Amino acid sequence: MVRIIDRRFDSKNKSAVNRQRFMRRFRHQIRRAVSEAIQGRSIRDLDNGEQVSIPARDLSEPHFQHGRGGVREQVYAGNDQFSSGDHVRRPLEGGGGSGQGKASNEGEHEDDFVFQLSREEFLDLFFDDLALPNLVRTQLARITDYKTRRAGFTADGTPANINIVRSMRGALGRRLALGAPWAARLREVQRELEKLIAAEGEDGEGVQALREEITRLRARIEGIPFIDSFDLRYNNRVKVPIPSTSAVMFCVMDVSGSMDEEKKSIAKRFFMLLYLFLTRSYEHIDVVFIRHHTVAKEVDEDEFFHSRESGGTVVSSALNLMHEVIMDRYGGGQWNIYGAQASDGDNWDNDSPVCRQVLDGHILPWCQHFAYIEITPGEPQNLWREYERLLGSHRNFAMQRIETPADIYPVFRELFKKTLV
Repeated sequence: MVRIIDRRFDSKNKSAVNRQRFMRRFRHQIRRAVSEAIQGRSIRDLDNGEQVSIPARDLSEPHFQHGRGGVREQVYAGNDQFSSGDHVRRPLEGGGGSGQGKASNEGEHEDDFVFQLSREEFLDLFFDDLALPNLVRTQLARITDYKTRRAGFTADGTPANINIVRSMRGALGRRLALGAPWAARLREVQRELEKLIAAEGEDGEGVQALREEITRLRARIEGIPFIDSFDLRYNNRVKVPIPSTSAVMFCVMDVSGSMDEEKKSIAKRFFMLLYLFLTRSYEHIDVVFIRHHTVAKEVDEDEFFHSRESGGTVVSSALNLMHEVIMDRYGGGQWNIYGAQASDGDNWDNDSPVCRQVLDGHILPWCQHFAYIEITPGEPQNLWREYERLLGSHRNFAMQRIETPADIYPVFRELFKKTLV
């Protein structure tokens, strides 16, 4: 067997090209692994990497070898036990290995190949079937917004950033420090002059010499520069990440019998996309999950998407619960409230007008933005027709319909283009 070792000098990322080639070749298996990871992943963990396992059978490489036909001569390594013509005993059952347990009759086996996807690679695959433009995909994965904040003072800067008060304070301190010895000597000489004049008069010996010394000392003190380049101080500003406030994200989902697993999966991916956008604007994000059929309740994420409890449909129960949670935990004015409601739109007829009233009077006045997503390939349902009456009077309310996973990002962009894009 020929082994080739590449000892060419290259950067520490010399395997990046091979990694991309590997991901292109096994894209189908990687996408399947990412899709399975999304099903079990928390919304809050969307933008982390992922460990992907590729079955060994998918990594098999074609190889060529000589056939066994024809006349062949082959030279083997020598030994100290056998000579030409000797008979070799058959190995004992179980082979010569020293491992514990019974031997297997299934031949050779290889473990699955496991490698780690980076955050950017995972997000690229997450957005791959959402019809997401490449430019926007890159921005979602890598761009962080910053703003400038004051961070003390610096000795270097532009004239526009000069701090006059701090510069003058430094100049005054410098003048006091440099002139202190001369000022002390000046006061001493002045006292000597006063004593000499009192004892001998204006024409006494040494009076003129003391006056000349006083003149020299005052000239030295006045010769200290009023301000020097060393004294200048400039306002220092540093860039810090822009998230600085808090937000709460309400996920409201219909789990009645008509919401199958495919529709729930579409809803989860929409909520993931919303959470990813909010993390770019807010440092602290709470996520509240509310599921409903005829009765609504607040649950954790696992129960929200995977509980098999079902029933009829009374949407107003979820909206009333959302209003109660807002008043109880997020009504102090310090939280930016976002809501997203996912449903197939099939609601009890007498309840749809109640939903519109609750949304109009109790939900939308508190929300930065509220989006209604109807996941259905058919005609708009009665809940959609009631919600349409709110579009003209509330700019923070939007609604769209999703039929396939490819519609998720275009719908999201249309829903939140005025607020988040």
